[in-house]
Parts: sequence; structure tokens; C-alpha cells
Amino acid sequence: MDDDQDNLARVSIFGHEYTVKAQAEASYIADVAQFVDQKMREVEKELPSSQSTARIAILAAMSITDDYFAEKRQRNSVINEVEEKASSLIDLLDESLAPA
Repeated sequence: MDDDQDNLARVSIFGHEYTVKAQAEASYIADVAQFVDQKMREVEKELPSSQSTARIAILAAMSITDDYFAEKRQRNSVINEVEEKASSLIDLLDESLAPA
């Protein structure tokens, strides 16, 4: 399939139907929509009173972004640790292979 071709998917998020056009498989688009729907429903359950859909969407977006930032920080930390260990190993190899 050509990467430039957009796919259409019909999805339901928080009781609203949307047609989404994206450069991704329809099943992936559906998974993303399902995740957003789930997050919005979780946020709604945590609120003490009824809130507007827009407010719930914003709070869900903030929650998703917080999760994303935490994962990104963790990934960067792992990358830095691997790079430091690789550098240390290179230094040890250089020292052991250096002419005496």
C-alpha cells in the first residue's frame, strides 16, 4: 500500500461518531479512537459532577499527554544509560587493546 494514501475509518468517541481520514490502517485508527474513548470515560468517572464533553476531552488529553511525557522521559533515561554504558565499554576496550 502506498504511504501517501489516506484511509477512512468510522469511529465512535464518547458517544459521537466521526469519520477519520489518516495515513494509517483503519484498525489502527479504531484502536486510537477506542483508547481516547476509554480515557474520556475514565476521566468522567473521576469527576465529582457532570461536566461538559469539551472539559472531559481536555482533561483526557492532559492525562494522555502526561502519560506520553512520562514514557518519553523514561525512554530518554534508558537511552542515556545505554549510551553511557556503551561509552564505558568502548573506553575499556580501547584501554585493553592499546599497545603497551
